[in-house]
Amino acid sequence: MSGCRLSGLQVLGVFQERRRKDVSFLDHVILQLDSAGVQISLEQGGRVQLNGKELMLNNSAQVDHDVELSRDQTGLTAKISASNHTLSVHFDGNTAQIHMRGPGGALVHGLCGDSSRSREEKISKHSATGCGIQYSDAADSTINCNATTEWCNILKQTPFTVCNKHINPEPFVTACTRTLCKYPAVDGLKCQFLEAYARVCSHLGNVTVENWRSKIGCSRIPKAFCQDRFCSAHEFCGERSNGRKPRCHCRAIFASKYRSTSTFGEPTVCSQKSASVNLANCLLEDKGIDYSVLHLNDPACKGELDNLTHMVTFNSNSHNCGAVLTANKSQIIYKNTIMTRNSSLFGLINRHDPVHIDFSCYYSQPDIKSLAIKLKDSSVNRQITSGEWNYNLTMKLYTNFESKVAIQSSTEINLDQKIWVELKTGGLDDSIVRVVTESCWATNQPSPSGSLRYDLIIKGCPNPADETVKVEGNGLGTSNYFSFNMFQFSGTTGGVYLHCRLVLCVRQGDTCAPRCNQAERRRRSVMSKYEDEKPTFITMAWTY
Repeated sequence: MSGCRLSGLQVLGVFQERRRKDVSFLDHVILQLDSAGVQISLEQGGRVQLNGKELMLNNSAQVDHDVELSRDQTGLTAKISASNHTLSVHFDGNTAQIHMRGPGGALVHGLCGDSSRSREEKISKHSATGCGIQYSDAADSTINCNATTEWCNILKQTPFTVCNKHINPEPFVTACTRTLCKYPAVDGLKCQFLEAYARVCSHLGNVTVENWRSKIGCSRIPKAFCQDRFCSAHEFCGERSNGRKPRCHCRAIFASKYRSTSTFGEPTVCSQKSASVNLANCLLEDKGIDYSVLHLNDPACKGELDNLTHMVTFNSNSHNCGAVLTANKSQIIYKNTIMTRNSSLFGLINRHDPVHIDFSCYYSQPDIKSLAIKLKDSSVNRQITSGEWNYNLTMKLYTNFESKVAIQSSTEINLDQKIWVELKTGGLDDSIVRVVTESCWATNQPSPSGSLRYDLIIKGCPNPADETVKVEGNGLGTSNYFSFNMFQFSGTTGGVYLHCRLVLCVRQGDTCAPRCNQAERRRRSVMSKYEDEKPTFITMAWTY
């Protein structure tokens, strides 16, 4: 789209799709100085390019072609003065806020264009091929539009009411509902519209909405999403489903041509006695596949990741990398296999599905052997007597803790999928007693002292060696929960048994809550001296 002109200056917004083909988001902002032939691009991850060359910004502002550029934890800012106007553009990777002041400081309202305007305002040289195609993806059944509308209407309620008389919230509410009734509330989108409204209120209305982030449940410190994470042209940065740090996801239009044929990239390229395969790393990661643990028949032959395109290339010929050469009356076929490294190299546990992809000059259809998990029990109930307290303890597993999607006995869980374990009691008075999950661990046998043991919770805190483990509410009430990514014991085919040791703690302030050092992930627990002398064990099993 074309933005406002200030004597040869154009502000352009480039939109691209992400997880859905029919919803586009602002991808980057271009400041074009026609008279100087200069083009400055503000991009996701905090990257700035000047005429196609990356600029390295530090904490101090720098000036290029009379444009002041700066970067901080909230994103990128560009400032320019031209024709008695001052223009400021702030881009946080999702939203651009453009502020202009005219002669004598007079405020200039509004933008000259938006993405819904006529095609004449769209700049073809910055648009992707086929950008005019209208897509219509299937509705997302997980989205509750009524709940979404209620969330977006927060902008017309406390604590935002102090801003309503200065800035009309309706355009923000409309944008919020239109987007989140169609697109999943991931990648920080739920708070993005609120953040934009609060910034506009602060800048134009000179009103600060106090403590709204903590009251609403958004991050207390505004940060640019995916800072210092750079993706290729066919990718965007977004949250992982397993709760780890954000990664580069495939854009929906790019991925659709591969997902429809269950492939990971282009067909095999053949040249005389060699074959090569190019796989999209974002498609591999969609299946939980780490390219770095893959190799050909010869373990020394691994894939090479292109740092610009994020494509992974495997090369094979008839003389190396373990290629297999066969012949018939009319053909000579050389074939190789992309596979996961030996499971014994992963250590005690692994979170990688086995991969086996055959490729040759005449066969390009990859094959993944997915290892699914079925739970033996979806919940466990026990009646427990501990000193003078009688109570019930229930252990339940969920695939989505917010919406309470419980795992049933028929539910299949994939390796590396994030699951939540809830430990809930009934019959306890939370004004007197707290429940502390002191430790949880997995064994390969029903006995808590099985020959193989892997710790998830140690002394009330996550295992510092496993970044997927998160513990919430431990020692703060009569129930708590934790999450981790599903795994199996390397080289075994039997069941995996989860054991948890729980103790009761007499409430004295917050002394029941284990105190975990988040910085070093080293844990120590400070417990009440009235700690329960009869801890209880509860066990659940899964098999694969």
